[in-house]
Amino acid sequence: MPLQAISDRRRFLALTLGGASAVAFSRGANAQSAPPPVRRRAAVDEHSVTSAVKIEVRARPLPAFDLRDRTQLRFGMLQYRSGVALTSAYPGFGGLSGLRLDAKGERFLAISDKGGWFTGRIVYSGREIAGLADVEAAPLLGPDGRPITDRGWYDSESLARDGDTVYVGLERVNQLLRYDFAKGGTGARSEIIPLPPAARRLPNNKGLEALVVVPKGLPLAGTVIAISERGLDANGNLLAFLIGGPAPGQFSIVRSNDFDVSDAVLLPSGDLLVLERKFSLFNGVGIRIRRIRLADIAAGALVDGPPIFAADLGQEIDNLEGIDAHVTPEGETVLTLVSDDNFSMIQRTLLLQFTLLE
Repeated sequence: MPLQAISDRRRFLALTLGGASAVAFSRGANAQSAPPPVRRRAAVDEHSVTSAVKIEVRARPLPAFDLRDRTQLRFGMLQYRSGVALTSAYPGFGGLSGLRLDAKGERFLAISDKGGWFTGRIVYSGREIAGLADVEAAPLLGPDGRPITDRGWYDSESLARDGDTVYVGLERVNQLLRYDFAKGGTGARSEIIPLPPAARRLPNNKGLEALVVVPKGLPLAGTVIAISERGLDANGNLLAFLIGGPAPGQFSIVRSNDFDVSDAVLLPSGDLLVLERKFSLFNGVGIRIRRIRLADIAAGALVDGPPIFAADLGQEIDNLEGIDAHVTPEGETVLTLVSDDNFSMIQRTLLLQFTLLE
């Protein structure tokens, strides 16, 4: 991609991700500023039905990750494997904010920030993503069996899974929902899980953005780790919570370089990978992944970890909001990332995979 095209895309994405404040700033600085981006209509109305529907999703390969040097494969501690840009005629496809895979990295469960489930299977050609198959869409249901959008609950931003138990975090209303997939899969009704008072008071649209369940055999086993997008403590660090488990409480993650949290995943080694993003009108979009030791996390702790990956709009990124990991039969740890297109015509739903280089 030419440098001018990269610059133009950076500006448009910053406008989209920055929301109304970014648009207003741009108008004040330049009378010829671009209009707000056109947004596709999410399929909220379709959620008047509560059953899953089959949809078709098309995939366009992304043979290179770096737009300036297409031969480059290594980016920090990650090596690019493959990626695709996903599109669908189904009007509710998009806004993907969380992703969980099975142990083989094939079957997936994803959520849209408009209150929708997506399930299906990643199809591979060798080690590369070829597309998606058997994709179905369904609404997230509330305790009453109706779509959560009937309550005005949107912004389903975070997702964690422990076997048949699935957790979903909702921003704005600051709720944590638990689903028992043994009782109907995506047709299961939710149960509202009580949150600590500080989590209930998180800022509007800066609430629970990452959820991780700690499995057996690791410190804090049985705990749901919930991390806010940009809820800040008195020192300007990111608020996070230990819900349930042996030692519930609140802790903080060092915030640096204006990055906000968008998701997290726990590796089998016991390290927590935190996916982060930042955006501004002039500097565009930045993505990074930090690695934090699970052993350092405890109630009252302030934790930090080094970045292992960073990317900008010179690479094939968008608004990356989901991350998961699986281990191949060859012993490679593969990270899968998905982007939230905000139902915008100028953004994309990307599915990217990298090998973690230990």
